[in-house]
Amino acid sequence: MCGIFGIEGHEDAANHAYLGLYALQHRGQESTGIVAWGDERMRLERGMGHVADVFRASVLARLPGRRAIGHTRYSTSGSSVVDNAQPIVVRTSMGPLGLVHNGNLTNAVSIRNRLEAEGSIFQTTSDTEVILHLMARNPRAEVVDSLLVALAEVEGAYSLLLITQEGLIAARDPNGFRPLSLAELDGASCFASETCAFDLLGAQAPRELAPGEVVVVREDRRVSYHVPRAAAPRRCAFEHVYFARPDSVAFGDSVAEVRRRLGARLAREAPAVADLVVPVPDSGLFAALGYSRESGLPFELGMTRNHYVGRTFIEPKQSIRNFGVKVKLNPVRELIRGRRVVLIDDSIVRGTTSRKIVHMVREGGAAEVHLRISSPPTSWPCYYGIDTPRRRELIAAQKSLEEIREFVGADSLAYLSVEGLLEALSGQPGSYCTACWTGDYPVPIAGEDRRQAELFPAASEEP
Repeated sequence: MCGIFGIEGHEDAANHAYLGLYALQHRGQESTGIVAWGDERMRLERGMGHVADVFRASVLARLPGRRAIGHTRYSTSGSSVVDNAQPIVVRTSMGPLGLVHNGNLTNAVSIRNRLEAEGSIFQTTSDTEVILHLMARNPRAEVVDSLLVALAEVEGAYSLLLITQEGLIAARDPNGFRPLSLAELDGASCFASETCAFDLLGAQAPRELAPGEVVVVREDRRVSYHVPRAAAPRRCAFEHVYFARPDSVAFGDSVAEVRRRLGARLAREAPAVADLVVPVPDSGLFAALGYSRESGLPFELGMTRNHYVGRTFIEPKQSIRNFGVKVKLNPVRELIRGRRVVLIDDSIVRGTTSRKIVHMVREGGAAEVHLRISSPPTSWPCYYGIDTPRRRELIAAQKSLEEIREFVGADSLAYLSVEGLLEALSGQPGSYCTACWTGDYPVPIAGEDRRQAELFPAASEEP
C-alpha cells in the first residue's frame, strides 16, 4: 500500500520527489522519507508523520542532487517507529545503497533467520531490509546484477526503487501485485506508484513497468532487465476498489471508470427499493455514481467528510481507527431525513466502521438504510501488502450475510460478486489477485499460524 516515487536526471530531484510523495500521501500516513545523491554523497531525511510536515523547505535544502527516491509508509510488516521508516540506506562494498519498497515479502522471515544465523545484523524489523542484506552478501561489478541475485531469492510482492552512486533502479515483482509506472519530465525519468503523481509534476508518456521488469536509469539512458515472470500477472484488484486515487490509471484502467462500472454492476446484482443513493466518501463516490445511473435512483451527497482527517482504514492502531470514524464523517440531515437510502461503500473488513456509519445515517433521519458494497466479502488476509487483519478478525470469515447485516444495523446488505468485479476490470479475469475474497493465493503462504507468529507483525496486530 505504501507510496514510492523516484526521479533520475533532474536538477531539483528532491523537491520533485517531495511533490510526488505529496500526491501519494493517501497511500501511507505514518512516516515518510527521501534520499538524494548529490556532491558525491548520499543524504537521507525521514520522519514520522505526513509529507508536508516532515519536509519543510529547510529540510529539502539539505538534499541536493539530480537523483532522489522517496517513500510514504503504511506499515504491513515491522512496527510503526521511525527506525522502520523508509528509505533504508546502507553502505556496502558496491557503495551506498538506498531502497524503498511497496509490498510484502512472504519468505522474509526464513531469509532473515538464515542471514542472522550467518552473522548478519539487521537495523530494522522491516521485511524490506532483507533485500539489501542479500545484495551486500552478493556484490557484483554492476549493482543491478547484485539486485537480480537478491530478487531471485525473495518471494511475494514488491515494487521497489534503489538509488546508487551511479543511477536509479526500479523493479516490479514477477506477479505484478503492486503498481509501478515510469514517465518523463524534462528529460528526466520518474517512477511512481500511481500516475496522479505524474499529473502533478507534468510528467509525460507514462507506462507501467511489466511484471518482473527491472529498469536501470543513468541520467538519460535507460536499460530494462527481466526476472522470470509468473505464468500470469496477478495485479491487486483492491487497488481499484479502494487504494488508488480516482484520477490515477492503474493496470491500464482509469480508477474512476472502474469504480463506476463496479457500482453499475452492483445495481444490477443487488437492486434496492429506495429513494436515493448516498456514497460513503470518498472511496464510495464513483461506485455510487455508477449505481445511481444504472438504477435510476437520484444521487445525493448525503454524507460529508472532514478532509483534514486521514484515511481511517490505513491508520495503524484500532484505537485511532475508531476515533477517526467519529471525526471523519457526518450525515447531511436535510438530504436524508425521512428517505430510504442506498448507502454505497467499497468494503467491509472488521465491520466496526460500517456499523458506526450506518448508525450515523440512521441518526441523521434516514427511514431505511440499504448497505451495498462494491467488492466481494473480505474473507481472507492479504500477505502481499495490504493491512487486512487476521482471519478471525474479518467479519465475513466469521459471520453469514444475515449476521453481518444484523451486526452493522442495515435494513438490507449485499456485496458485489467476484465475477461482477472481474468483469468491471480490463484484461483477463485470471490476471488479478483475488486472494482476500477467495483465499486463492498466487504465491504460496506457509499458513496463517506462521504469519501470526513471525517476527514482522502486521500493524493491525498492535494494541
